[in-house]
Amino acid sequence: MDLEAHNRQVIACRKCPRLVAWREEVAREKRKAYLDWDYWGKPVPGFGDADARVLVVGLAPGAHGSNRTGRPFTGDASGGFLYPALYRAGFASQPDALRREDGLKLHDIYITAVGRCAPPANKPTPEELDNCEPYLEWELQRFKPRVIVCLGRIAFDRLLRMFSIRDPRMNFAHGAAHKLVPGNEEMYPWLLQGDHWLLCSYHPSRQNTQTGRLTVRMFDRIWSKARELSEHGATSTTR
Repeated sequence: MDLEAHNRQVIACRKCPRLVAWREEVAREKRKAYLDWDYWGKPVPGFGDADARVLVVGLAPGAHGSNRTGRPFTGDASGGFLYPALYRAGFASQPDALRREDGLKLHDIYITAVGRCAPPANKPTPEELDNCEPYLEWELQRFKPRVIVCLGRIAFDRLLRMFSIRDPRMNFAHGAAHKLVPGNEEMYPWLLQGDHWLLCSYHPSRQNTQTGRLTVRMFDRIWSKARELSEHGATSTTR
């Protein structure tokens, strides 16, 4: 299966009744500011460079962001913080992400998530994330990324579980970069071919950016580090 076919599978998914009902309700009722929009209202596929060495893993679509536009981190405050940073780091062709047809292109980076449907209160259940996990698993096997940037602890914890990693030294902290050594080498033999890294960042949500927990400077350092690790690797775990 190629990437396009995979994304068609994602878009057609109806595994989680609660999420299907919520995403479609939001798409019908809309937010007052977006009454003239035809909301996407379906699972949101990944977006970016098909040859990317950097895989960005977020949490889930925003109800009036990606659930409206159909593209990760597009049309909401989180994307308004993320894409300018990617542009400054040379990963994006423009700093704005407003809609699927805005001409934005990504270079050497692909954006996906642990959850593909907008969840009520931005909180998918563990069971719903389990249902989405095969999609992320396919992407990991397809891209074999040199660097995985985890936007938030939930994405980080999910990836540790997927890689069967139980090393207590691999903790989530903004800016932490952990060299990946799989607990299940038979499932992820590509991790033994060169260096692969798990890079941690606070999620660019309003709760983090408006409170100063995540600043522009802090976020820019993440993408500089992602480029450094994807191109040159490193000799030790860093922070």
